[in-house]
Amino acid sequence: MTTLDGRGATAASATKAPTAPERTIGQLVADATKDVSELVRYEVALAKAEITADVKNGALGGGLFAVAGVFGLVAFVFLGITLAYALHEGAGWPMWLSFLVVAVLLLLVAGGLAAVGFGRVKKVGPPRRTIRSTKETIAAVKSAASGKPVAKTIPGSSAGRASIGS
Repeated sequence: MTTLDGRGATAASATKAPTAPERTIGQLVADATKDVSELVRYEVALAKAEITADVKNGALGGGLFAVAGVFGLVAFVFLGITLAYALHEGAGWPMWLSFLVVAVLLLLVAGGLAAVGFGRVKKVGPPRRTIRSTKETIAAVKSAASGKPVAKTIPGSSAGRASIGS
């Protein structure tokens, strides 16, 4: 025999936990929009962090180019004239030969500095982790929309690119 509580319900039904009401489509869309905007914020933060290092490298390379230009200009003006006159007076070379030798030497120094600066600028590349993460996020959103499971890439696998999932 079942007993009734004060509201007329049986004892068995009184012990059941109340179920949470189902969420509306509007609530689901609002939550999805919030999640997508949060993902976008994280992707932007990752891109900023990754690009910051590249920008520093580029700035250092650009600074080296500027220093190479300044050294080249100042060296041509001050040291070049001094050295050319020293070669003319000390070695007895004709004035034109003294200036030509000095100019070639200073151009070699400026070219070496420019090559070092170019090497630093050349190290700047695209934000690889951000691109990979963004592609994974897009794949996850597409798969969630289509109901298919997501394949996850394992970096450094023996085959180069292995995946988990179907």
